[in-house]
Amino acid sequence: MFFRNSFKQISALALFLGLTLLGSASFAQDAARTSAPAESKIRNIDGVAAVVNTGYVTRKEIDDRIAALKKQGGKLPDDETIRKTILERLILEKIQLQNAQQEGIAVSNKEIDKIVGDIADRNKLSYAEFKAKIIASGTSFERYKEMLREDVIVTRYREREVEAKIKVSDAEIDNFITERARAMVGGGVQRSTPPAKGEPEEIDVAQIFIPVDANAGAGAQAEAKKKAETLLRDARGDVDFMQLGAMAAKDNPSIKFQELGYRTPDRLPQLFYEAIRNTGGGQVASSVIKSPAGYHVLKVLDRRALGAAPQQQSAPQEAASTTPQNIMVTQTLSRHILLRNRPGLSDQDAERRLQGYRDQVRAKAADFGELAKKYSEDGSAPSGGNLGWMGPGDLVPDFEIAMNRLQINEVSNPVKTEFGWHLIQVLERRDAQLTVEKQRQFARAAIRERKFEQAYQDWMRELRDTATVKILNVEDAASSLR
Repeated sequence: MFFRNSFKQISALALFLGLTLLGSASFAQDAARTSAPAESKIRNIDGVAAVVNTGYVTRKEIDDRIAALKKQGGKLPDDETIRKTILERLILEKIQLQNAQQEGIAVSNKEIDKIVGDIADRNKLSYAEFKAKIIASGTSFERYKEMLREDVIVTRYREREVEAKIKVSDAEIDNFITERARAMVGGGVQRSTPPAKGEPEEIDVAQIFIPVDANAGAGAQAEAKKKAETLLRDARGDVDFMQLGAMAAKDNPSIKFQELGYRTPDRLPQLFYEAIRNTGGGQVASSVIKSPAGYHVLKVLDRRALGAAPQQQSAPQEAASTTPQNIMVTQTLSRHILLRNRPGLSDQDAERRLQGYRDQVRAKAADFGELAKKYSEDGSAPSGGNLGWMGPGDLVPDFEIAMNRLQINEVSNPVKTEFGWHLIQVLERRDAQLTVEKQRQFARAAIRERKFEQAYQDWMRELRDTATVKILNVEDAASSLR
């Protein structure tokens, strides 16, 4: 699944089903490990790039990982930079795996066979067919199962060492809900102490979105842009941004408005982050943002240091009277078809397949739900891809943003998230009051996610600092692909 609130808390098996088919990258440790080998001998073992405690990272591992990334079609940095980045990532993976094994964390052959069977089922393949696909991708089946075993071991170790130790108090939940309630009634001011220069931050951004088809004529484009610029001008005045969005949507139901919530820069759409990079909390972006789907008016509600607790301040009377029962949200009922990342399926192939399904639905040659039942690689497939009623923050950002741009019954273009490629259809929208319990569940998940980011980074730094790592053959590694 790709629901945002459970993204950092899923079990090893669920994580595995979502992540093991990301590509044919090799996470191999050479089977010929020795304890404390002499450096002169290490240099002759398959071009060792680094010694990690009693293990090592080979140049071949780096080459395999880069080859897998190139197969995915993304733009990569120069060879030297990407090799150093991949080397550091592999070092951290080795450290985690070594520590987990020392702690006695193991995965039986029976568990691995069950996981492989589950993955095959999700890909609508028999065990034998899935095995044949893995072999055809250039990886031996035994090596593939060993990669899975290592991933599960590391996942269980991380869950025990990081996720299980994250605690969220009732007071933190109360503060989170109060903060959201305060945001609903406005206040065009910075709510938190801004982060110091260069310090990791979270940004709370809201948007008003005026959709217009990319193929619409010049007149429609000009009209949508004019409306967006009018809203931008109004937003600079003494008016609550969310209320401004609500009024605009009441006049024109195609206009959408939402608060994205606190997100690190990498979890914001790149287009949005570039527009508000230098915009302070409580300020509106300097200009309207144009995307392929339409025009966006953005406001930075708050900027704060990553993981900072909400700043305590005396709330205005109107905010103090906004109880959790009064918080209204727009919920969306949608369905999707998901093609997961996996060996043998490139981004281009996945996008092409989904475009074909989209064209069939738009031409009324096929029903979206029936296509989802037949082709979607998600647990929602038996119900026609139906995801149920979802509110702000319930889904991962890329999916949620694309979904919010759609009209009722409209089908999206293919959308990529960390889980694969999606085709989305919106069935219905409604305004709903969040129950106190639902708000507390959302708050707890959001706080855990925020704490996880910081705790995970701290844990990784500690692992790296306490390990014995020696980098070898740096020049050779940097030049091996030239």
